[in-house]
Amino acid sequence: MLRDRLIRDQYINQCDPEFQNCDYCGAKDVACVEPPRLRQWFSTLVATYEEDVGGKPLVQLLDEEWYLFRGSGLRSAEAKELLAEILDDGEFVRKTFAKIEYPDEGALRSWEDLRDELMHQNRWFLDRPMDMGRIRELLGYLITPQSAFDSDKWYRARLMDSGGLHDLCDMGAPPPNLAKHGRANPVGIPYLYLASTRATAVAELRPHTGEHASVAAFDLAGSDLKYADLRDPRNHASPLVDDEDLIFRLRAGLPLLERLGIELTRPVQPSGAPYEYIPTQYLCEFIKTCGFDGVLYRSSVSTDGGSNVALFDPDVTKPLSVEEVAVERVSVEIGV
Repeated sequence: MLRDRLIRDQYINQCDPEFQNCDYCGAKDVACVEPPRLRQWFSTLVATYEEDVGGKPLVQLLDEEWYLFRGSGLRSAEAKELLAEILDDGEFVRKTFAKIEYPDEGALRSWEDLRDELMHQNRWFLDRPMDMGRIRELLGYLITPQSAFDSDKWYRARLMDSGGLHDLCDMGAPPPNLAKHGRANPVGIPYLYLASTRATAVAELRPHTGEHASVAAFDLAGSDLKYADLRDPRNHASPLVDDEDLIFRLRAGLPLLERLGIELTRPVQPSGAPYEYIPTQYLCEFIKTCGFDGVLYRSSVSTDGGSNVALFDPDVTKPLSVEEVAVERVSVEIGV
């Protein structure tokens, strides 16, 4: 099964699907359509490539650039056969191609300039403002609703001191007068930081072996929330749209989206946090103005693949319970 978001959420339902076993990947009792029904969307995407004798097979390019066949269970030959049937052209998929480059608008370079200016030169009145309209357009490809998650429970942890387990009412975001600067929030503006798993919530505390933590579960069920998902933009953004120009702009903007996700994830030393967090705070404040309820980002310390979310309004979620956990082991990895 192809994992593309638009295929999964929209196009399959538009193409009279039947629930059966997939002839290509072997998945059991899934919604299947005749491959040619997807041709109109793939044809637009394929038009953004050109034949190149020194290039790569089209299937390889689509997988490297857009992750179209990643995780589908298809071998390369099977993916090529499927694409040939979608396009109704077996010879076409045997040729080699290169992507047609979109004129470089310098978006990534502009982010680097903006980041440096915010940290070390100007804070409120910028000499070199970035094209935030472009950022707004790109964020539109990264919308993830609350309904997309397997569980409505998210978690927050706090290290325990001699006072014992924290009360559930103390496990939410701090009041504005106590809100310190965070990865996403400016000082004095509280956001609620939650993790998708208990282990990730505790790992974010950077605890020591033997310490104890209070871990609270929060319920987001029934909340019609919309997140900007910066965990893996290349895997989340779909290129299967009906406009070549949109595909070109997304292709040019993907490195920027990936860099923004890295900015939210990369570790920051406590001594540098007061100014190194400023660019991501600026970014998250802008994301909030775009109508999002929060931003999703990878955890740099999680060992179970958990994710983090910064909720702009702490009151959109409901605390459920709190428990005590012990930190049994802390793992350390070093670079060379």
